[in-house]
Amino acid sequence: MDARRPLLCLAASGGGHVRQILDLQPLWQDYPHFFVTEDTALGRSIATRSETEFVPHFAIGQARLGQPFKMARAAMRNMWQAFGIIRRRRPDIVITTGAGSQLFVVLWARLRGATIILVDSFARFDRPSAFARLAGPLAHFRFAQSAVSAEKWPGAQVCDPLRALDTPRPPKQPLLFATVGATLPFERLASLVLDAKRDGAIIEDVVLQTGVEDTRIPPVDGVTLVSEMSFDDVQEILARADVVICHGGTGSIITALRQHCRVIVIPRRFDLGEHYDNHQEEITTSFAKRGLVHFAHDAESLQGALVAARATEPRAATTDYRELIVSLKAIIEGRPQAVRT
Repeated sequence: MDARRPLLCLAASGGGHVRQILDLQPLWQDYPHFFVTEDTALGRSIATRSETEFVPHFAIGQARLGQPFKMARAAMRNMWQAFGIIRRRRPDIVITTGAGSQLFVVLWARLRGATIILVDSFARFDRPSAFARLAGPLAHFRFAQSAVSAEKWPGAQVCDPLRALDTPRPPKQPLLFATVGATLPFERLASLVLDAKRDGAIIEDVVLQTGVEDTRIPPVDGVTLVSEMSFDDVQEILARADVVICHGGTGSIITALRQHCRVIVIPRRFDLGEHYDNHQEEITTSFAKRGLVHFAHDAESLQGALVAARATEPRAATTDYRELIVSLKAIIEGRPQAVRT
């Protein structure tokens, strides 16, 4: 690497993966950089502030859900778009939190001589992700966000960022925010929320972010339907919302916990065709064991979770990446504190 300031490629798929890159802003804001992500509401929000390239979404799990040809077509488009981005941008360092849509970005950048830093998803507590296992051999530096996962990922350094917040809870409104996240629709969550509102189990006003066109969902009194929301709009509503019902993505969970919300999680399930595997149940279980969220999966458990959430003082938490940022900055400046592989 020469004396000029290195160009960083910040590569992450939609949802929680790219939100983890945003948490590293104290690092990357000091260097020339660009994002590679997916064309989601959050990705478009990032594009208003930083140079951003979009690549098509694809994931190996699509084949497990019976969509191998859809996956293959998206992967081919992704491969050539990623090639064009890396050839044109020529980054010196790639920092990636995964997942599938970033595989070819990492591959082409490595072949071109870039330094690859792979930070495995915070969503993986018990073992490295499929992306980490696939892209790990291409990475010069690997970071896991749990000790258990690091033990199963050779050469990985550990950085556990989860921290409790002891700041006082701000005033809240009788408002419930329900969100399916930025990447995939989640009809079961939307239906459970709407049914609970109709049945009177939800007494608060509701804003429901659906991920699909609002016209497909019959209106319900007291419910505002929104298909997509920018990250700034989500932050604004979380500052006011007392209760949050969300899917099991770490981005949605952590963002709600930072705002001192009462959080109920309905994880997507592989057996129902809602996600590529069951990692959202793993995430939800881990947060529930820490007393940070309440778990629901059907109408009965959602009603129980609502009662329990209202009766419990919410516990706030955040992710603190200062330790990881120190290590990453050392790598960028050529004095790594991690083991180069």
